[in-house]
Amino acid sequence: MGKYLPPKPHQTQKRIRNLIIYTILAIIFIWAFKGVWDRADWSVFNNLAEKFQRVIPSLFSPDWNQLDKVWEKIVETVFIAYAGTLIAAILAVPFGFWAAKNMVKSPIWNTLGKWFLILDRTFPELILAIFFVITVGPGAFAGVLTIGLTAFGMLGKLYAEVIESIDMKVVEAMEANGANKMQILFYAIFPQVLPEFLSFALYRFEIDIRASTILGLVGAGGIGTLIVLSAANRNWEQLGLILLGIIVVVSVIDFASTKIRKRLV
Repeated sequence: MGKYLPPKPHQTQKRIRNLIIYTILAIIFIWAFKGVWDRADWSVFNNLAEKFQRVIPSLFSPDWNQLDKVWEKIVETVFIAYAGTLIAAILAVPFGFWAAKNMVKSPIWNTLGKWFLILDRTFPELILAIFFVITVGPGAFAGVLTIGLTAFGMLGKLYAEVIESIDMKVVEAMEANGANKMQILFYAIFPQVLPEFLSFALYRFEIDIRASTILGLVGAGGIGTLIVLSAANRNWEQLGLILLGIIVVVSVIDFASTKIRKRLV
């Protein structure tokens, strides 16, 4: 039989550290759960079964007479997402180059580019939507501006990562042959990054379709406005039709986007 070997000191320290971390996390979870439990109003569940029996059957009985109105708002939502994503995809290109280490040699300027994209991603969509509704007024234009400014931060970060992963040997070879900056950009860099740029833009478009349905809750256009009105008026049949329309449109766009992205990358 092999001789028993005691655990190495660094392994013991690692186990103790992990035990302390897990204990702290468990205490935080219990404390947070207890706080929620103590403050919860459990009386709302008394009539929950009755509310379900009244609302759920109505949701599954959509009012097809409202199809034209619902479809118009769904199309507006898709256009808001498309226009906002297009703005974001265009804005993200220069900021992606700004944040890419292999394009901007100055660490200070490169860090500023990264910080700018981080700053843009910190603003929640609903907060920006409220700001634009107040600034430019309620409607689709506020939704487009919101989608455009919230999406370009994420796309800029993804674009920067794509640019940093390109084969710099191609760039160096063109520089050695006397190519200028524009020639290098269009013949050495863009051919490597454009497929992934388009793929990420399509993926963001899928996300923005869902985001656009929410923006209407604060008056930024799209189907969200109709959702608020239907819920406020207890028009569950119309709300059921809206939910069905959103599910169908989002599923079709997701399927088509996935097929296109597989061909691009």
